[in-house]
Amino acid sequence: MKPTIFVHTNEKQIVGAIVSKYSFERFAADPSAFEVKLIETAKYDWMNDYEGRLYLRDGLKRQWLNEDLQSFTVLRFAPPELMNYQGRSLVVDPDVFCISNVNELLIRDMKGKSLMARHRRGTKESVWASSVMLLDNPKLTSWNVRRNFEEMFEFKRDYMKWITLLLEPQDSIGELEPVWNDFDTLTPETRMIHNTKRQTQPWKSGLPVDFRAPESKNALTPKNIYNRVRRTLFGEYGMMGTYKTHPDPRQERLFFGLLRECFDKGLVTEAMIRHEMKHNHVRHDALDLVRRTPTLDERPLFAA
Repeated sequence: MKPTIFVHTNEKQIVGAIVSKYSFERFAADPSAFEVKLIETAKYDWMNDYEGRLYLRDGLKRQWLNEDLQSFTVLRFAPPELMNYQGRSLVVDPDVFCISNVNELLIRDMKGKSLMARHRRGTKESVWASSVMLLDNPKLTSWNVRRNFEEMFEFKRDYMKWITLLLEPQDSIGELEPVWNDFDTLTPETRMIHNTKRQTQPWKSGLPVDFRAPESKNALTPKNIYNRVRRTLFGEYGMMGTYKTHPDPRQERLFFGLLRECFDKGLVTEAMIRHEMKHNHVRHDALDLVRRTPTLDERPLFAA
């Protein structure tokens, strides 16, 4: 069985997901050695049944919104089941782009670990970044995304503990080097760049913010009080401002260079991008940027 790379997404991030999928194939030494597939929330109809219901997140009870920018994150845990708990998979967010040969990661010796991810220091404790995970599927038979999702609404499973892998046996997790999930850092050593700072994602600049503000467990903090009042008066995304320009022009050029190549190969069309712009999923000057951004062959990423 070939290893499979899964890019999970919702409709708001579908363009990023398509570019992400292409990036793995583009830079691979042997693209035929693996498959790349999208996991889309639109194909998980049962998620709609939970719209507006309360679930457990970081000790608080919050409403589930399928339209949120990151509603896809729970689908990070779907690949083992999708592969019938066989073989090996790699799952990434739709804002993760490969700029190196992924083949070497897919065949890495996992030293008996069930999964590998980047370790990071959270605001409260040391956690794992599940946005990029290398998975040994036969060792993850306890992962059932629908059952585990339902547990959040029964208040048995905390979303934040789930997503940061704190519910996994910690000795079953191996550590990936940061370059395989480089948070908004792009250097010649980067293997996968992750535009994790949502407000500066290069394809969103200028659009109204459509992601939910975080809340901490301490409900009486000024930040929590402000966000609750703001939501009550102006709606979920009211007064959240707009997406900003990414501070690193090279990261913007990477995305639109890859998108240009997707155009050239027929993977995306002008009609699709216009549809995404109309729905504020992609910045309104995206087509202009595609036309004037060179491909990565025409201008290599780290060219002077």
